[in-house]
Amino acid sequence: MEGHFLTDRGQVRSHNEDSGGIFSNGNGQYLAIIADGMGGHQAGDVASEMATSIIEEKWRKIEKLLSPEETEEWLKNALLEMNTSIYQHSLEKEECQGMGTTIVVAVCTEEFISVAHIGDSRCYLYNDFSFKQITEDHSLVNALVQSGQISKEDALQHPRKNVVLRALGTSETVEPDIQTINWEDGDKLLLCSDGLTDKVRDHELAEYLKSTNDIEGVGKLLVDLANERGGEDNVSLIILQHETSVEEGEPSC
Repeated sequence: MEGHFLTDRGQVRSHNEDSGGIFSNGNGQYLAIIADGMGGHQAGDVASEMATSIIEEKWRKIEKLLSPEETEEWLKNALLEMNTSIYQHSLEKEECQGMGTTIVVAVCTEEFISVAHIGDSRCYLYNDFSFKQITEDHSLVNALVQSGQISKEDALQHPRKNVVLRALGTSETVEPDIQTINWEDGDKLLLCSDGLTDKVRDHELAEYLKSTNDIEGVGKLLVDLANERGGEDNVSLIILQHETSVEEGEPSC
């Protein structure tokens, strides 16, 4: 398995409120996370960094997850713990009031991927047959699309397209969406913040992932493309490729 994490401040923002990384548990299983911070007095970076550090610490203690059911339960408990910690921190620190973060997390084993998310950071799966968005945005525009009030094309230009309906750490309780899918040798997983998907369409993401197995190079090209098209937001992404034929080691980050 090979993976790369990239994050960029973008062309407009004064600082980067995104966080993330790829972490190994020592048994050939990887956890990938993208967190897009928001709110407070520019305390979004606090929320996203807390989310990443909390789940990394928990992941380092796991020897091996054996089944999708066990993995989904672990993810649910991890996200609930993260939510409590971030929410309590926002109550205790005046400068952090109102902060929160979107999050997408994937646990990757040789056989399956379990994905949990809250907000509008996304996960996609690419293979020789399709390019599919695995997550469903917890956002105002997606709710309008699902109810038939606007089209997907309208959603791209909607003035409130960045309003999320669910976030980690903004309330005492939260309900993550969690699912498990299979993947095979050569498949690629893309996790990203909306700083990428606001600027690069799904069919373009698919074309870049199809173009080469140099996933680090593809990641850099996608970040550059988002910045060339305005880069108003921070841009973060992770690409993981399933490669059973390659000797495994720590992913490059």
